[in-house]
Amino acid sequence: MMKLAIPTRGNIVDGHFGHCEAYTIMTIDQDKKIEKIEILPSPQGCGCKSNIASVLKDLGVTVMLAGNMGNGALNVLNNQGIQVFRGCQGDVKLVAQAYLAGEIGDSGISCQQHEAHGEGHVCNH
Repeated sequence: MMKLAIPTRGNIVDGHFGHCEAYTIMTIDQDKKIEKIEILPSPQGCGCKSNIASVLKDLGVTVMLAGNMGNGALNVLNNQGIQVFRGCQGDVKLVAQAYLAGEIGDSGISCQQHEAHGEGHVCNH
């Protein structure tokens, strides 16, 4: 079993990890099927400055499928043992299924505007 998390707004991957509405956490069984879906409300303020990475780790999350994030957030998640795939977009279930089918890789693109303008900046992707 594994758990993955997706920064979410509604049922859509949020374009910016640090300002999402919630995290959709999916438990995946040994057959790569979604067994359980939970919603974890996002902490107040900018996610990259919160303890969300350690909370996700404590919940057993090992993969994050994200729209985008700055390098600081990426490093914090990686340091908690969470592998991040940036560049995801669309319906959270479809994104998770694409990942499970081996169709998603990391875009390698960080949100440079976030790094340059500080935590108050919301990236427009």
